[in-house]
Amino acid sequence: MTLSSRDLLPIGELAARSGLAASALRYYEELGLIGSERTSGGQRRYRRATLRRLAFIRAAQRIGLTLEEVGESLARLPVDHVPHANEWSRVARTWEHRIDDQIAELQRLKDALTGCVGCGCLSLTRCGLYNTQDTAAERGSGARYLLGDEPAKR
Repeated sequence: MTLSSRDLLPIGELAARSGLAASALRYYEELGLIGSERTSGGQRRYRRATLRRLAFIRAAQRIGLTLEEVGESLARLPVDHVPHANEWSRVARTWEHRIDDQIAELQRLKDALTGCVGCGCLSLTRCGLYNTQDTAAERGSGARYLLGDEPAKR
């Protein structure tokens, strides 16, 4: 299928319409997340459907998917046309578990912060948000109590 110049967007127009920098578009292309065609002068031209792919990439990043995971998802979508609802929903369903996990983690964080502020103890020995003398480091890296470890009983 031959596309007319109306069906292809130069990188500047794609950047303006997507809200992404041209450098980001080139990077996404380098990673294989989007593709372009070249004019006889070597300029990039993108199919209009690329706007949907870019929106998809941004949505995926907002829920915490890596660009590698985004690439795996995009590999399941057609590149020759704008995916129809069934094609999008098949890919979106693969995110449901990830989103549910993030919601649960945010709820745990909210509960921990609410509990700390609500009790007002600010105890250096009992507070689940404070890591007294870095004793929690024995359990691994990161904020161990925020990750769900229980403080040692004293």
